[in-house]
Amino acid sequence: MSRITPRFAALKREDRGALIPFIEAWDPDAATSAALLRGLPAAGADLIEIGIPFTDPMADGPIVQAAGKRALRSGVNVRHVLAMVREFRREDDATPIVLMGYLNPILSYGVEGFCTDAAAAGVDGLIMVDLPTEEADMLVPQAAAHGIDIIRLVAPTTHDDRLPLVLQASSGFIYYVSIIGITGTRSTTAEHLAEAIPRIRRVSDLPIAVGFGVRSPAQAAEAVRVADAAVVGSALCSTIAANVGKPELVRSVLDQVRELAAGVRGARAHA
Repeated sequence: MSRITPRFAALKREDRGALIPFIEAWDPDAATSAALLRGLPAAGADLIEIGIPFTDPMADGPIVQAAGKRALRSGVNVRHVLAMVREFRREDDATPIVLMGYLNPILSYGVEGFCTDAAAAGVDGLIMVDLPTEEADMLVPQAAAHGIDIIRLVAPTTHDDRLPLVLQASSGFIYYVSIIGITGTRSTTAEHLAEAIPRIRRVSDLPIAVGFGVRSPAQAAEAVRVADAAVVGSALCSTIAANVGKPELVRSVLDQVRELAAGVRGARAHA
């Protein structure tokens, strides 16, 4: 079992949602990215999502695309991402780590070798944005054999009839893409979530995380009132972009995470 299931179980006992911050590995450089990763749990991250930079990130909006470009200019590759997780695990063996990326780098690495090395590094889950449901067998069995969850994406356009197929072999949690389109371009609404989340719960009892349209503490709080977690990525990548080269970069991002965590942790108390 990965660290994801027991983490959500513990949060359920506390009756609170999870904050899942997203950072792109090696954005803007290896040392800064590692410092951010080390600081996220103490700032309030319940799980952490790390992007694997890729040259053709079709689901990423301009903010996350820019983060990926900064990382690629720093020289990052898949092995560096795994080394980053492995280094993090020397100090933190509890916080779940999920890698988000695209199939091409994994196929180039070799699926079996990647799953072996990811598990050894301490990776708990994978979100492969462009993994077709009908071709999930190219990754799911190898990941499962190494105790790595495959977290599937559900969109507003995913039809009720297709939901069971999409969520087949899904584990860890479900990632609800709360807007139609790319990351960081629009925000979701409480009314939309109140309609969408119960629709997914009728098909699966896995925790549900809301992403793609969550930027502020208030929006994160709205998300966890109806779902189980809020994923915030573009807002953090924007703060990194605004502070590249400045000594306050890490502090600024971690302060933002603290504000998001406060919103999430107080959400149900004020529901």
